[in-house]
Amino acid sequence: MKVKLLTGVIAVAGLMAIGGNTNAAHAATLDDVRAAGVLNCGMNTGLPGFAFTDDKGNWQGFDVAYCKALAAAVLGDPSKVKYVSLTGKQRFPALASGEIDVLSRNTTWTLSRDVDLGFTFVGVNYYDGQGFIGRKALGITSATELDGASICIQTGTTTELNLADFARDNDISYEPVPIETNAEARAAYEAERCDVYTTDASGLAATKATFDDAQNHMVFPEIISKEPLGPLVRQGDDQWADIARWTLNALISAEELGVTKANVAELAKGTDNPEINRMLGSEGSTGEMLGLSKDWAVNAIAAEGNYAEMFDKYLGPDTALGLERGLNALWTNGGILYSPPIR
Repeated sequence: MKVKLLTGVIAVAGLMAIGGNTNAAHAATLDDVRAAGVLNCGMNTGLPGFAFTDDKGNWQGFDVAYCKALAAAVLGDPSKVKYVSLTGKQRFPALASGEIDVLSRNTTWTLSRDVDLGFTFVGVNYYDGQGFIGRKALGITSATELDGASICIQTGTTTELNLADFARDNDISYEPVPIETNAEARAAYEAERCDVYTTDASGLAATKATFDDAQNHMVFPEIISKEPLGPLVRQGDDQWADIARWTLNALISAEELGVTKANVAELAKGTDNPEINRMLGSEGSTGEMLGLSKDWAVNAIAAEGNYAEMFDKYLGPDTALGLERGLNALWTNGGILYSPPIR
């Protein structure tokens, strides 16, 4: 195996850039967003499929689509979003300080982030797991063969800790090559500053899709962690957390109920299905319960479509990432994606 020699002991660098409970309650976020007329949404600095800018400089992607839906639910307009580009280290201070209203940046839901850092995860929008990508020229086919390798890894992420656990369990020594962003990781990997790159499997697919010689690289079969990714808000504002949570749930429920971007306006006039009627506001008072207009879910779904439409547009088999639904399929289709009832 052609790998760089280990130059020192295993170092788990760059643990959480912030520590302790940063639970600075910013109540009435809904009022703040309405007063500003814009939703401040924390984004990845650039991750194909999830958060990227197109040729015209417009933000696009799966995580971006959620921000558009939330802005539409609250403000009635999916364009009323200010996108704040954040590295792994910057994301939590930005949310804790109130710089952003919601973080939609492929962030893993963990106990310490939920409890100690003082955030509230509003759900899971992508079930992921950590993997590895390496050059086929290395001559290995498994992450268990990485002893002595140099490994590019983003600082301030759960992947650092997962890698340390995996290495210890498999008696592997390695040289960590810390990087800040996915773009930096790609550049470092392509420049052969590291033998392999490890991050969420979806991120590896996104990275591989950008290579001119993608056929010369392989994603190893091992998935070494559970990475439930989802949006999060500050603790201390239950109403805002409810709004963020049920916007995500409405997108998932819409797929289950066959409500799409194309038919949502027509279905909002009333149907024979009481679940659809409650969600879209022709029956009941879900909008009033949330402090929103009765058509909050209509606006959210009309922004970028239901969950399946968002997935297919940015991540699915017909995209450069080519991801299958897998665990992210609806529970009725063999996956674990599930929304509580809207009633």
